[in-house]
Amino acid sequence: MFEENGVFYHIKLKKGDIGRYVLLPGDPFRTDKIASYLDDAKLVAHNREHKTWTGTVSGEKVSVTSTGMGCPSTAIAVEELIAAGADTFIRVGTAGRMCEASQDPNLVGVICTAAVRDEGTTRQYVPASYPAVADRHVVAALAQAAENLGLKFAEGITQSKDSFYSEIMPDTVPIAAEWKAHMEALNRANVMTSEMEAAAIFVLSSVRGCRASGVMVFIDTDHAKKDVDCAIRVAVEAIRLLIEQDKG
Repeated sequence: MFEENGVFYHIKLKKGDIGRYVLLPGDPFRTDKIASYLDDAKLVAHNREHKTWTGTVSGEKVSVTSTGMGCPSTAIAVEELIAAGADTFIRVGTAGRMCEASQDPNLVGVICTAAVRDEGTTRQYVPASYPAVADRHVVAALAQAAENLGLKFAEGITQSKDSFYSEIMPDTVPIAAEWKAHMEALNRANVMTSEMEAAAIFVLSSVRGCRASGVMVFIDTDHAKKDVDCAIRVAVEAIRLLIEQDKG
């Protein structure tokens, strides 16, 4: 692992700076909001797109680190966080709606069970046939947390992609017909959301013997900022549940 004097090169953390439980937003600014839900949170490091706070939940050390946008920077963060001692990850963020089931106006968002690997990073780790699957215990904790809080989150598959604008403006790219056909296939296959980081988190966690899932709210609502708070509350409550289960 690339480090200098025990400090990991990209995230600027060393062993002991973080807990085994880590929340992973994409946006560095969102770490500040998430940290406010932890007890006694302190800013530990901020380098490039990776900003980290560490506090506690139920007396256990819990951290939040931003991954930046896309799977390449996410994989770097997850690799170094695992080396620093983390083993449980929850992606917290936003995503776009995809299939018909995701259009339900009563849904706040989706708890991720797996990811379509429409990105290039994980292909440099595992064969194309290898699945990007969330850990069932983390999924169950997120589902229980949402129920405890009275928030309606579906469970389902997300698409992790590399290009943002080719999806929202497909007619502007040379492979427009191919891309539209691909997205239609994903919609028909009941893929719930589209975002840019989950596949790397899930594959890296599986490969390194860790566990992960994600909770994301829909970005297209008029109250998306408020909904992000719902995702944070669900994630923190899920961490609380996992802490109790891990003690048992």
